[in-house]
Amino acid sequence: MVRDRAPLGAILAGGASTRMGRDKALVPLAGRPMVEWVAAALAPVCGEVIVVGRTEPVAGLQAVPDPGTPHLGPLSGLVAALAAAEGRPVLLVATDQPWVRTATLQGLADRVGDLAAVPVVAGVRQTTCAAYPAGLAELAAEELEGGGSIQTVLDVAAFDPVTEREWGRWGEDGRSFFGVDTPEALAEGLRRWGPPGQPPM
Repeated sequence: MVRDRAPLGAILAGGASTRMGRDKALVPLAGRPMVEWVAAALAPVCGEVIVVGRTEPVAGLQAVPDPGTPHLGPLSGLVAALAAAEGRPVLLVATDQPWVRTATLQGLADRVGDLAAVPVVAGVRQTTCAAYPAGLAELAAEELEGGGSIQTVLDVAAFDPVTEREWGRWGEDGRSFFGVDTPEALAEGLRRWGPPGQPPM
């Protein structure tokens, strides 16, 4: 991939973290805040990594606030990221997905073109671990204005579904799509896969 056309890495960090009980981005995991694990996975693929949904930097990462009212959900972060990307595609990952794998992100980056590349797990679109083209910016902004979500954007726009058969070829075993919303989920992730950055068994 040509580095100056590499995607913008955008970490969704605008949620209220009510179920976790504290700022999820800064929850410690194996000696690092969760957001740092996500940033480390994105960095080899992306020319730049930012956090969206914040007004102040987080763990040294540049912050880009959501447009309008804060905490409007992932679509608000995607709209902010597409604006910040200035014509580049966006690799979007939630801050609570610390087991995301660089190989999976590279596969998505290589696949995104005119259509969003969105993994599908058991029929569910993994919208917070996906690659979005710059051309989706206008529709995403319109859906946000109308109270929509990333899912409703994909209901309207054609997208490239990345099936388990396909993402499995990247060595992915599902860990990249695992979200840590609660302390119990954090413990479950460690039980399944150990600290982030470990290769699949």
